[in-house]
Amino acid sequence: MEKIDTQIRHTTEATGNVFADLGFDIEQAEQLKQASEQLIANKILLMNAMSEWIEKNQLKQAEAASILGVSRPRISDMVNLKTDKFTLDALVSFVSKTGRTVQLSLN
Repeated sequence: MEKIDTQIRHTTEATGNVFADLGFDIEQAEQLKQASEQLIANKILLMNAMSEWIEKNQLKQAEAASILGVSRPRISDMVNLKTDKFTLDALVSFVSKTGRTVQLSLN
């Protein structure tokens, strides 16, 4: 069996902006970073709203999963704020299934 070469040949120092590290120009990298941070903040807002709904209604994760039409581990991921596992539209859909609406505001 042939040995796989796993030697590290180059590393790039992190700048605090992954988009700049990937080679985007400074202005575009900053815009992308801000958009990413806003997306994550919006996901956390909706995840917290769902966690509050679960708590307020004294639901077990399995009960919440049944109401929302997802698996119990999916609810666990949401409650534990695993933002990378959810799209914004999926979270908006969950909120709507609880009888609430989401309003978008542009400033």
